[in-house]
Amino acid sequence: MAKNLPLLRPRRSCLYMPGSNARAMEKAKAIAADCIILDLEDAVAPEVKAEARQAACDMVAARPFGHRETVIRINAPGSEWGRDDLMAAVRAGPDAILVPKITSADEIERLNVELDAAGADESLALWVMIEMPLAILNIASIAATARTTRLAAFVMGTNDLAKEMLAVATADRAAFHTALSLSVSAARAYGLAAIDGVYNDISDHDGLRAECEQGRIMGFEGKTLIHPAQLETCNAIFSPSPHEVAEAHAIIAAFEEPANKGKGVLKVNGKMTELLHLEQARRIAAIAKAIAAAP
Repeated sequence: MAKNLPLLRPRRSCLYMPGSNARAMEKAKAIAADCIILDLEDAVAPEVKAEARQAACDMVAARPFGHRETVIRINAPGSEWGRDDLMAAVRAGPDAILVPKITSADEIERLNVELDAAGADESLALWVMIEMPLAILNIASIAATARTTRLAAFVMGTNDLAKEMLAVATADRAAFHTALSLSVSAARAYGLAAIDGVYNDISDHDGLRAECEQGRIMGFEGKTLIHPAQLETCNAIFSPSPHEVAEAHAIIAAFEEPANKGKGVLKVNGKMTELLHLEQARRIAAIAKAIAAAP
Protein backbone atom coordinates (compact mmCIF):
# COMPACT_ATOMS: atom_id res chain seq x y z
CA MET A 1 0.00 0.00 0.00
CA ALA A 2 1.26 3.48 -0.82
CA LYS A 3 2.30 5.44 2.24
CA ASN A 4 2.73 9.16 2.77
CA LEU A 5 6.18 10.48 3.64
CA PRO A 6 5.14 12.39 6.75
CA LEU A 7 8.52 13.96 7.48
CA LEU A 8 9.07 15.22 3.91
CA ARG A 9 5.81 17.13 3.48
CA PRO A 10 5.37 20.37 5.42
CA ARG A 11 2.63 20.07 8.02
CA ARG A 12 3.58 23.12 10.05
CA SER A 13 0.02 24.41 10.27
CA CYS A 14 -3.12 22.28 10.13
CA LEU A 15 -6.14 24.57 10.30
CA TYR A 16 -9.55 23.31 11.38
CA MET A 17 -12.46 24.73 9.37
CA PRO A 18 -16.07 23.94 10.42
CA GLY A 19 -17.87 21.98 7.74
CA SER A 20 -21.00 23.94 8.59
CA ASN A 21 -19.40 27.34 7.90
CA ALA A 22 -19.49 27.94 4.14
CA ARG A 23 -17.84 31.36 4.48
CA ALA A 24 -14.90 29.96 6.44
CA MET A 25 -14.39 27.11 3.97
CA GLU A 26 -14.42 29.58 1.09
CA LYS A 27 -11.76 31.69 2.81
CA ALA A 28 -9.63 28.57 3.32
CA LYS A 29 -8.94 28.50 -0.42
CA ALA A 30 -6.46 31.35 -0.07
CA ILE A 31 -4.88 31.04 3.35
CA ALA A 32 -1.29 30.01 4.07
CA ALA A 33 -1.95 26.76 5.95
CA ASP A 34 -0.06 23.64 4.93
CA CYS A 35 -3.13 21.55 5.70
CA ILE A 36 -6.87 22.26 5.79
CA ILE A 37 -8.95 20.05 8.09
CA LEU A 38 -12.67 20.31 7.29
CA ASP A 39 -14.31 19.40 10.57
CA LEU A 40 -17.55 17.45 10.89
CA GLU A 41 -17.09 16.69 14.59
CA ASP A 42 -16.54 19.18 17.43
CA ALA A 43 -17.16 22.35 15.41
CA VAL A 44 -20.55 21.20 14.10
CA ALA A 45 -23.79 21.14 16.09
CA PRO A 46 -25.78 17.87 16.02
CA GLU A 47 -28.73 19.39 14.17
CA VAL A 48 -26.59 20.40 11.17
CA LYS A 49 -24.26 17.36 10.95
CA ALA A 50 -25.80 16.08 7.70
CA GLU A 51 -25.69 19.48 6.01
CA ALA A 52 -22.09 20.02 7.11
CA ARG A 53 -21.11 16.61 5.76
CA GLN A 54 -22.55 17.40 2.36
CA ALA A 55 -21.03 20.87 2.21
CA ALA A 56 -17.55 19.76 3.30
CA CYS A 57 -17.46 16.77 0.97
CA ASP A 58 -18.69 18.87 -1.96
CA MET A 59 -15.94 21.38 -1.22
CA VAL A 60 -13.23 18.71 -1.11
CA ALA A 61 -14.49 17.03 -4.29
CA ALA A 62 -14.14 20.36 -6.12
CA ARG A 63 -10.40 20.39 -5.31
CA PRO A 64 -10.19 24.11 -4.45
CA PHE A 65 -7.22 24.08 -2.08
CA GLY A 66 -4.36 23.79 -4.54
CA HIS A 67 -1.15 22.42 -3.02
CA ARG A 68 -2.61 22.30 0.50
CA GLU A 69 -3.13 18.90 2.05
CA THR A 70 -6.85 18.37 2.58
CA VAL A 71 -8.29 16.32 5.43
CA ILE A 72 -11.85 15.59 6.56
CA ARG A 73 -12.36 14.97 10.27
CA ILE A 74 -15.36 12.71 10.69
CA ASN A 75 -17.40 11.94 13.78
CA ALA A 76 -16.39 8.99 15.94
CA PRO A 77 -17.07 5.60 14.31
CA GLY A 78 -19.45 4.61 17.11
CA SER A 79 -21.56 7.74 16.80
CA GLU A 80 -24.78 8.03 14.81
CA TRP A 81 -22.95 10.04 12.13
CA GLY A 82 -19.63 8.22 11.95
CA ARG A 83 -20.28 5.64 9.23
CA ASP A 84 -22.12 8.06 6.93
CA ASP A 85 -19.28 10.54 7.40
CA LEU A 86 -16.70 7.90 6.50
CA MET A 87 -18.51 6.79 3.34
CA ALA A 88 -19.09 10.36 2.17
CA ALA A 89 -15.47 11.30 2.86
CA VAL A 90 -14.22 8.35 0.81
CA ARG A 91 -16.33 9.50 -2.14
CA ALA A 92 -15.03 13.07 -1.80
CA GLY A 93 -11.43 11.87 -1.99
CA PRO A 94 -9.42 14.03 0.44
CA ASP A 95 -5.74 13.37 1.12
CA ALA A 96 -6.68 11.89 4.50
CA ILE A 97 -9.58 11.10 6.79
CA LEU A 98 -9.08 12.08 10.44
CA VAL A 99 -10.88 9.85 12.95
CA PRO A 100 -11.47 10.92 16.58
CA LYS A 101 -11.73 8.97 19.83
CA ILE A 102 -9.41 6.13 18.81
CA THR A 103 -8.34 3.90 21.71
CA SER A 104 -6.91 0.66 20.26
CA ALA A 105 -5.07 -1.02 17.42
CA ASP A 106 -8.17 -3.10 16.66
CA GLU A 107 -10.06 0.06 15.75
CA ILE A 108 -7.37 1.00 13.24
CA GLU A 109 -7.56 -2.45 11.66
CA ARG A 110 -11.36 -2.23 11.38
CA LEU A 111 -11.21 1.24 9.86
CA ASN A 112 -8.67 0.04 7.32
CA VAL A 113 -10.97 -2.81 6.28
CA GLU A 114 -13.91 -0.40 5.98
CA LEU A 115 -11.92 2.02 3.84
CA ASP A 116 -10.80 -0.75 1.51
CA ALA A 117 -14.33 -2.13 1.29
CA ALA A 118 -15.64 1.35 0.45
CA GLY A 119 -13.30 1.52 -2.53
CA ALA A 120 -10.96 4.17 -1.10
CA ASP A 121 -8.07 5.12 -3.34
CA GLU A 122 -4.71 3.67 -2.29
CA SER A 123 -3.39 7.16 -1.65
CA LEU A 124 -6.08 7.98 0.93
CA ALA A 125 -4.36 8.15 4.32
CA LEU A 126 -5.82 7.53 7.75
CA TRP A 127 -5.08 10.06 10.47
CA VAL A 128 -6.27 9.56 14.04
CA MET A 129 -6.87 11.78 17.04
CA ILE A 130 -4.92 10.85 20.15
CA GLU A 131 -7.19 12.28 22.83
CA MET A 132 -8.27 9.46 25.12
CA PRO A 133 -6.33 8.07 28.11
CA LEU A 134 -6.68 4.53 26.76
CA ALA A 135 -5.06 5.64 23.51
CA ILE A 136 -2.02 6.80 25.46
CA LEU A 137 -1.80 3.46 27.25
CA ASN A 138 -2.07 1.65 23.88
CA ILE A 139 -0.03 4.12 21.85
CA ALA A 140 2.74 1.74 20.73
CA SER A 141 0.33 -0.92 19.44
CA ILE A 142 -1.78 1.72 17.70
CA ALA A 143 1.29 3.13 15.94
CA ALA A 144 2.49 -0.34 14.96
CA THR A 145 -0.57 -0.83 12.75
CA ALA A 146 1.05 1.62 10.30
CA ARG A 147 3.08 -1.34 9.01
CA THR A 148 -0.02 -2.93 7.45
CA THR A 149 -2.68 -0.19 7.24
CA ARG A 150 -3.26 3.32 5.90
CA LEU A 151 -2.38 4.91 9.23
CA ALA A 152 -0.15 7.93 8.53
CA ALA A 153 -0.51 10.50 11.33
CA PHE A 154 -1.27 11.14 14.98
CA VAL A 155 -3.08 14.40 15.79
CA MET A 156 -3.11 15.32 19.46
CA GLY A 157 -6.46 16.24 20.97
CA THR A 158 -5.28 18.02 24.10
CA ASN A 159 -8.66 19.55 24.96
CA ASP A 160 -10.38 16.16 25.09
CA LEU A 161 -7.38 14.66 26.85
CA ALA A 162 -7.63 17.32 29.56
CA LYS A 163 -11.34 16.57 29.98
CA GLU A 164 -10.88 12.80 30.15
CA MET A 165 -7.89 13.00 32.52
CA LEU A 166 -9.58 15.58 34.79
CA ALA A 167 -6.34 17.51 34.26
CA VAL A 168 -5.66 21.21 34.68
CA ALA A 169 -4.43 22.76 31.44
CA THR A 170 -1.59 25.03 32.59
CA ALA A 171 0.57 27.18 30.31
CA ASP A 172 3.46 24.71 30.45
CA ARG A 173 1.14 21.74 29.72
CA ALA A 174 2.74 19.84 32.59
CA ALA A 175 -0.20 17.42 32.80
CA PHE A 176 0.36 16.30 29.21
CA HIS A 177 4.14 15.98 28.94
CA THR A 178 4.04 12.20 29.25
CA ALA A 179 1.19 11.77 26.78
CA LEU A 180 2.74 14.12 24.24
CA SER A 181 6.19 12.54 24.46
CA LEU A 182 4.88 8.98 24.27
CA SER A 183 2.81 9.87 21.22
CA VAL A 184 5.75 11.46 19.41
CA SER A 185 7.98 8.50 20.27
CA ALA A 186 5.44 5.98 18.98
CA ALA A 187 4.88 8.02 15.82
CA ARG A 188 8.59 8.22 15.07
CA ALA A 189 9.08 4.52 15.78
CA TYR A 190 6.65 3.64 12.98
CA GLY A 191 7.13 6.49 10.50
CA LEU A 192 4.04 8.52 11.32
CA ALA A 193 3.51 12.26 11.27
CA ALA A 194 2.93 13.81 14.70
CA ILE A 195 0.82 16.98 14.88
CA ASP A 196 0.42 18.92 18.13
CA GLY A 197 -2.93 19.98 19.60
CA VAL A 198 -4.69 23.34 19.36
CA TYR A 199 -4.03 26.52 21.34
CA ASN A 200 -7.36 27.88 22.53
CA ASP A 201 -6.70 31.58 23.19
CA ILE A 202 -6.79 33.23 19.77
CA SER A 203 -5.74 36.63 21.16
CA ASP A 204 -2.70 35.38 23.12
CA HIS A 205 0.08 35.44 20.53
CA ASP A 206 2.87 35.10 23.09
CA GLY A 207 1.23 32.02 24.58
CA LEU A 208 0.79 30.51 21.13
CA ARG A 209 4.45 31.15 20.30
CA ALA A 210 5.59 29.50 23.53
CA GLU A 211 3.42 26.44 22.94
CA CYS A 212 4.60 26.13 19.31
CA GLU A 213 8.21 26.31 20.49
CA GLN A 214 7.51 23.67 23.13
CA GLY A 215 5.88 21.41 20.54
CA ARG A 216 8.80 21.71 18.17
CA ILE A 217 11.25 20.92 20.97
CA MET A 218 9.20 17.80 21.78
CA GLY A 219 9.44 16.62 18.16
CA PHE A 220 6.13 17.60 16.59
CA GLU A 221 6.43 18.81 12.99
CA GLY A 222 3.38 21.04 13.16
CA LYS A 223 0.33 22.11 15.08
CA THR A 224 -3.43 22.11 14.66
CA LEU A 225 -4.99 25.58 14.73
CA ILE A 226 -8.45 27.01 15.25
CA HIS A 227 -8.06 30.44 13.60
CA PRO A 228 -6.17 31.89 10.61
CA ALA A 229 -4.64 34.53 12.92
CA GLN A 230 -2.48 31.74 14.38
CA LEU A 231 -0.96 30.73 11.04
CA GLU A 232 1.95 33.13 10.76
CA THR A 233 3.38 32.25 14.17
CA CYS A 234 2.94 28.53 13.64
CA ASN A 235 4.48 28.50 10.17
CA ALA A 236 7.48 30.51 11.34
CA ILE A 237 8.30 28.35 14.34
CA PHE A 238 7.86 25.00 12.61
CA SER A 239 9.96 26.06 9.61
CA PRO A 240 13.71 25.34 9.60
CA SER A 241 15.62 28.54 10.32
CA PRO A 242 18.03 29.95 7.71
CA HIS A 243 20.90 28.83 9.94
CA GLU A 244 19.53 25.29 10.15
CA VAL A 245 19.11 25.14 6.37
CA ALA A 246 22.62 26.45 5.72
CA GLU A 247 24.10 23.97 8.19
CA ALA A 248 22.14 21.13 6.58
CA HIS A 249 23.47 21.97 3.13
CA ALA A 250 27.01 22.18 4.51
CA ILE A 251 26.69 18.70 6.01
CA ILE A 252 25.26 17.24 2.81
CA ALA A 253 28.01 18.84 0.72
CA ALA A 254 30.73 17.57 3.03
CA PHE A 255 29.56 13.96 2.84
CA GLU A 256 29.23 14.23 -0.96
CA GLU A 257 32.84 15.24 -1.45
CA PRO A 258 34.73 12.41 -3.21
CA ALA A 259 37.49 12.54 -0.60
CA ASN A 260 34.94 11.74 2.13
CA LYS A 261 33.31 8.79 0.39
CA GLY A 262 32.73 5.94 2.82
CA LYS A 263 33.49 7.99 5.92
CA GLY A 264 31.10 7.79 8.86
CA VAL A 265 32.35 10.81 10.77
CA LEU A 266 33.44 14.22 9.47
CA LYS A 267 34.28 17.62 10.91
CA VAL A 268 31.83 20.17 9.49
CA ASN A 269 32.00 23.81 10.58
CA GLY A 270 34.06 22.76 13.57
CA LYS A 271 31.63 20.09 14.74
CA MET A 272 31.98 16.32 14.69
CA THR A 273 29.27 15.14 12.30
CA GLU A 274 28.06 11.56 11.90
CA LEU A 275 25.83 9.78 9.40
CA LEU A 276 22.83 10.35 11.67
CA HIS A 277 23.42 14.09 11.26
CA LEU A 278 23.48 13.59 7.50
CA GLU A 279 20.05 11.96 7.67
CA GLN A 280 18.74 14.89 9.73
CA ALA A 281 20.30 17.35 7.29
CA ARG A 282 18.61 15.72 4.31
CA ARG A 283 15.24 15.94 6.04
CA ILE A 284 15.73 19.63 6.88
CA ALA A 285 16.82 20.40 3.34
CA ALA A 286 13.83 18.54 1.89
CA ILE A 287 11.36 20.35 4.14
CA ALA A 288 12.92 23.73 3.35
CA LYS A 289 12.75 22.98 -0.38
CA ALA A 290 9.08 21.95 -0.14
CA ILE A 291 8.21 25.10 1.80
CA ALA A 292 10.02 27.30 -0.72
CA ALA A 293 8.27 25.60 -3.63
CA ALA A 294 4.76 26.21 -2.30
CA PRO A 295 2.84 28.92 -4.22
